[in-house]
Amino acid sequence: MDLKNRTLSNFAELVETGECKNFKGRLKVGVDLGTANTVLAVVDTSNRPIAGISAPSHAIQDGVIVNYYECVQLVTRLKEILEERLGTELTYAAAAIPPGVSEGSVKSIGYVLEGAGFEVTNIVDEPTAAAAVLKIRDGAVVDVGGGTTGISILKDGKVIYTDDEATGGTHMTMTVAGHYRIPYEEAELLKRQPDKQDEIFPVIKATVEKMALITEKFLKGYEVPAIYVVGGSSMFREFTSVFEKHLKLPVYQPVHPLLVTPLGIAYCCELPKLSPKKDNKI
Repeated sequence: MDLKNRTLSNFAELVETGECKNFKGRLKVGVDLGTANTVLAVVDTSNRPIAGISAPSHAIQDGVIVNYYECVQLVTRLKEILEERLGTELTYAAAAIPPGVSEGSVKSIGYVLEGAGFEVTNIVDEPTAAAAVLKIRDGAVVDVGGGTTGISILKDGKVIYTDDEATGGTHMTMTVAGHYRIPYEEAELLKRQPDKQDEIFPVIKATVEKMALITEKFLKGYEVPAIYVVGGSSMFREFTSVFEKHLKLPVYQPVHPLLVTPLGIAYCCELPKLSPKKDNKI
């Protein structure tokens, strides 16, 4: 297992078990306000995963806050749980947005973190955060979230293009709900069951093909050596093969694709310089 997948596996274990790693010095937090889940990732100054937590959330859609109070309450609760586990205050955090959202939405996401007691030091776009974890210099990162499919194209380690379109996991769930004639909530649970993948994927394959076509449109005019897919909605085993068939490019998926972006957001958190006259904040 390479370093990035080992790091993701270590972070996934922290999220699943609720355990924390020992740490020294200051900590950085990444807050991923997803359409289906809100994830908080905590790393140290060397970007080693220290703690993490995830909870279902419906307070944000496609990067737009639809229930500000609920969103603040959830982030506050998750922050407090992590602080109790770590035995320290979490002060500095970064957030992320899908590419192309309005300036107002960017400010609203920052206000959520501030309302939960964080000092916001950075807001990045989601695929760029994922690229920080995957350590990509040349290629395209496709982040398949609950509401959108976003892309960042990188050349020589720099992002040269970002965009997104409103097709994501919610569209998969609606397709499953319509196919089986069940409520949306039941369809979401059915879609997430690992032992149902072979049954569910043919139902949502057309939606995945649409995501591949969206990606193909984004790539026009750019030459990339490979595609890297992340996001919880890309977790199906056959997902990459559909993309490879349409794009005629190698397509890679890291382990635990749902956790790539939140961990990358934490990487992007910028700690202010310490003043010798002030106490060191964590």
